[in-house]
Amino acid sequence: MKLEKAAKQLEALGNPTRLKVYRTLVRAGHGGMPVGRLQDKIGIAASTLSHHLHRLILTGLVSQERQATTLICRANYEIMHELLGFLADECCADAPAAASGEAAA
Repeated sequence: MKLEKAAKQLEALGNPTRLKVYRTLVRAGHGGMPVGRLQDKIGIAASTLSHHLHRLILTGLVSQERQATTLICRANYEIMHELLGFLADECCADAPAAASGEAAA
């Protein structure tokens, strides 16, 4: 993952409302959640929710699918795991060897 992509995703999640929307969609599972139910659950105006969803969609963290008259929102778990991996992949890579051994003990 490129640094700039990760930065944009983290920036999108840096807003408390967007983070709440995203966590709600993550909790909903792979089936996602209709926009109306998401709006009720979060308790924000439709236009505000639309704005926040747009930001999450632009970064790839969320996808939308129309099913007849219902708009379903889903967390993109593959992108989420990619971002988490990017954050953790090089954990302790520059730590001195002795310090790493002590931490494992």
